[in-house]
Amino acid sequence: MRRLSGWLFAPMPVARVAVLRWLVFAFVIIDVLLLHTSGWYHGYADPVWYEPLVMGKVLHLPAASVLLVQGLKWGCVLAALAAMTGRAPRLLGWTVAVGWIWYQYVAFSYGKVDHDRADFVVALALLPTVGLAHLSDRRRSEAAGFALRAVQMAAVATYFLSAWAKLRFGGVEWVNSATMVRAVVRRGTPWAEWLLEVPWTLHAAQWGLMIAEITAPVIFLLSERWRRRAVAGWFVFHAMTYAAITIAFWPHLVMMLAFLPLEEYADRLRVRWGRSRPGRWWVERRVSSGAGQREASTPVSHRAAGAG
Repeated sequence: MRRLSGWLFAPMPVARVAVLRWLVFAFVIIDVLLLHTSGWYHGYADPVWYEPLVMGKVLHLPAASVLLVQGLKWGCVLAALAAMTGRAPRLLGWTVAVGWIWYQYVAFSYGKVDHDRADFVVALALLPTVGLAHLSDRRRSEAAGFALRAVQMAAVATYFLSAWAKLRFGGVEWVNSATMVRAVVRRGTPWAEWLLEVPWTLHAAQWGLMIAEITAPVIFLLSERWRRRAVAGWFVFHAMTYAAITIAFWPHLVMMLAFLPLEEYADRLRVRWGRSRPGRWWVERRVSSGAGQREASTPVSHRAAGAG
């Protein structure tokens, strides 16, 4: 239990939480406005089609209305924009969480439930618990460690439980079935249709996917360098999936970023921006030509006199 507690609460950089929270809130805005918009038109649906999920039954949530949906939609956007400033992290963070989850509930209470959004709830619920976090914050804290570890575990569980579901409902024969052939036939792109002429490639891809998903927890045993490579490998897999059958697990990809040293990447971007920002070239040119040194070597009294 001591080792497990030490692993769950291992101190991690607070700045990493700051970067991940900013990305999470930015995704909420993009998702509500561009990606997952079915909740919007459900406000116009006849309440007879409303089938409350477990959450709705427990909390007695009403059927969607135009006013409710518009309030949730723009409330999410405004709250996320405010939360991206880093102020009032708990209040604004949990406001975004409640609004986004409710908006997703509206989308899923009239039919299909997308399973790629369950782990994103963990990020929305736990990242605000860290409190104030800034990009320049070099502290490490157990609160940051637990929040990031929980996000990592939820992301990996999505892969592992997906493999478990395949074996539970399809059995071992799932890997020898025509699942991917059917997917390509139904919604394949020109990039993937040629695979139907070479069916063994789709068969091999099913085996590769099953092995990758069921061994996903191994990522916690890897070194930092190999962990980054594993995350890159999963991103390549999702890019190939989108190119082949136009299916993307956008919120899950945001969750996978919790494995990366985001604060280091943010520092590099700031350094590059500092070098390329307007006016920087003129300052560096003056220094390199010696004008800056001559001005610096002039006594302050003489410069003041000249200014007078």
